Amino acid sequence: MEPLVHYLTAHTDWEIAVPTLPGHGDELKLKGIEYNKWIEHAEEELKRLIERCDKVYVIGFSMGGLIASYLTVHYPVDKLILLSAAAYYVNPKQLFFDLKDMAKDAFRGSLSDNELFVRYKRKISATPITATLQFRRLVAHIRPILNRVTVPTLIAQGESDGVVPPRSARYLYNNIGSSAKKLIFLRESKHLICHCEERDELFREVLNFLKGKPE
Repeated sequence: MEPLVHYLTAHTDWEIAVPTLPGHGDELKLKGIEYNKWIEHAEEELKRLIERCDKVYVIGFSMGGLIASYLTVHYPVDKLILLSAAAYYVNPKQLFFDLKDMAKDAFRGSLSDNELFVRYKRKISATPITATLQFRRLVAHIRPILNRVTVPTLIAQGESDGVVPPRSARYLYNNIGSSAKKLIFLRESKHLICHCEERDELFREVLNFLKGKPE
């Protein structure tokens, strides 16, 4: 989320909070953490913003998109943005192409230059099976209440995402209860959508949506 945070900081005077969920951060310590702890931590951060701000917008990436949707149902949030939100997960077709590219780079001896490999190597090795199960439970807990999301919602999804398939974005768009919702696809973007080459286009969409500017 950091590139988007920098963009919003440069273009607004808004107060921005970027909570680090329990077990996450520079060093992953996910073992033994249940999904409700992730929700509770996000709730506490949101309550602090609600106390200080007249309007509150929530942006969620990947698993955080489901948590952001939950917050929007239970708290006075004004707008919601979902980035690569994981209502479904693992896109086998795109994942195959990503792994194929990694294999080519490994054959060339340049695997350390493959951005996806570098970003996910640490995460994959440090994520216990129990954390994956907690993630699945979180998704199962929140998907049934998506129809109770009634605030304006922007959903952005990379078409080249190997982790969250495009059908996840379509599912969110079709099931979120808001009458004011927008779905955009970025053709070349992978899962880490805030780090992809189309991020400037994405960031402009996000800011225009939050500021309520016309198309």
